This record gives sequence, structure tokens and C-alpha cells, in this order.
Amino acid sequence: MNVDAQLQAVAANVKNRRRELRISQTQVAEKLKITQNAYSKIEMAKTKMSVARLYEIADILKTTAHDLMTVHSVTIHPTKEASLASSDRVLY
Repeated sequence: MNVDAQLQAVAANVKNRRRELRISQTQVAEKLKITQNAYSKIEMAKTKMSVARLYEIADILKTTAHDLMTVHSVTIHPTKEASLASSDRVLY
């Protein structure tokens, strides 16, 4: 996975977590002391974030930086009975 793909995966995790908590981009941006537009660029992977910023976002979203950097996937294995196997892969 290249750096751009990793950044997009982290950005997607940030966006998904924010939505899970039903927090607006504006609310997160205010806590980060940045504009909503600047925060939106983080979620769209248009802006590279520092490690410090990742930890700030994780704190606001009540999660860990590790969770935001982990790719969560579910694979369905073809069997007589459909079974689910999940795998987590850390992006570093």
C-alpha cells in the first residue's frame, strides 16, 4: 500500500469515526482551532496531517491513533455456510 493509499485509509477512518459519533466537521474543526474547510481537507486526504494532529483528532473522536491507522476489512469465505473473517492491518 503506497503512502497516498495509506493517507486515504486513515482519512476514511477519521470520517467514519466522526460520523459514528454524530459529530459535525465544524465541531471537530473548532476543537482543533482550524476552519471547517481545513478539516474537510483532512477527511478527503487532501492535506497530510502530522502525528500530533492525528493524536488530537483521535482524542476528539474518543479513539486511539492506532485505531485510526488500522485498516478494518471483512472477507466472506465461500463455504456451504457463509462465514465472516475479519482482519486488521496497521498502516505503519
